[in-house]
Amino acid sequence: MHIPFNKPYFGLREALATLNVALSGQFSGNGKYTRKSQLFFENRFHFAKTLLTTSCSDALEMAAILSEVGPGDEVIMPSFTFPSTANAFLLRGAKIIFADTLADIPNIDPEAIENLITPKTRVIVVVHYCGIACNMEAIERLTKKYRLLLIEDAAHSIDSYYKGKPLGSFGNMAAFSFHETKNIISGEGGMLVVNDERFIKRAEIIWEKGTNRAAFQRKEVNKYEWVDIGSSFLPAEMVAAFLYAQLSKFERIQKLRKKVWTLYYEYLEPLEEKGFIRLPVVPEYASVNGNFFYFRVNDASTREELLKYLQNKGIQAVFHYLPLHKSPYFASRHDGRVLPNTEKFSATIIRPPFYPRLSKRKIKIVCKAISAFFQEHSIANKNL
Repeated sequence: MHIPFNKPYFGLREALATLNVALSGQFSGNGKYTRKSQLFFENRFHFAKTLLTTSCSDALEMAAILSEVGPGDEVIMPSFTFPSTANAFLLRGAKIIFADTLADIPNIDPEAIENLITPKTRVIVVVHYCGIACNMEAIERLTKKYRLLLIEDAAHSIDSYYKGKPLGSFGNMAAFSFHETKNIISGEGGMLVVNDERFIKRAEIIWEKGTNRAAFQRKEVNKYEWVDIGSSFLPAEMVAAFLYAQLSKFERIQKLRKKVWTLYYEYLEPLEEKGFIRLPVVPEYASVNGNFFYFRVNDASTREELLKYLQNKGIQAVFHYLPLHKSPYFASRHDGRVLPNTEKFSATIIRPPFYPRLSKRKIKIVCKAISAFFQEHSIANKNL
């Protein structure tokens, strides 16, 4: 039996929505499905303004442009993240300062942030790993104290909350992902959330290649002109149509994903009790949104052996992230600080197969294989 890491969830509704766009003859972006999708998020999560993008990377790049960082400015963010988080600001000429994670959660450590703030710091970027909220009150205190912009990389975080408030609503801006491995998908795709009214009008212009096209369509101006820098950040209408069809099944998808997460936790808990693995830590202030599941082992060699063992059983499990501060591109640019928690998570996290239609039977097969590995190897992770 082969159990893939991911299997995109979609059906007839998505096919009909994209067919509807094809028959309409209006393929380009910012059509009715774009507007409907944006309105869904604004109404459900009370975001001030949303703009669909071709990817979460594009949403982050828009946020970087809007933050107006440039050479001489510093941006603090976690090293334990995808390169897109850093690329967005590097492309503007800013200097990236990487902070360590917490010891038990692979989210940025607020104390580590404060120790890195200088007069050159302009932005703090947080990443809610696995959709589990960062300590937003502690981070917001820092942004207010030092008058910094806050940007949330919420790629994992749709329908996740901090003390009941949705992630993506804390930062001046936030970026979401609709990649095929995420909760709600459009193949590739993303969304910029703008919560700070100072940035809303300019965000729309940057989104539309630096033009005032959207204002022109609303008849707010009588000319459609190039008024600022920008790029082609908005997705084609077929992408938005697929996304909107997914949103119509939002509750169903979330229920399925959260069930998969809960079953993994339940079936793997005995291995944690025996000291073989460590399960995700979910603080009282955070919620679980079923983005993916992870656990960690004692060291990199154990992880490598376990991944090979699962692969031989037909089970596709993966790991991530490699620390950005030690990457081939950035290592020579890093200031030399050791980030022990980041490196620990990077070396020990495993992500088992995870998708909405992953059956209870297959989850049991995966968990039994993980259990069998530790029984056969007698590896107790006592140093977790």
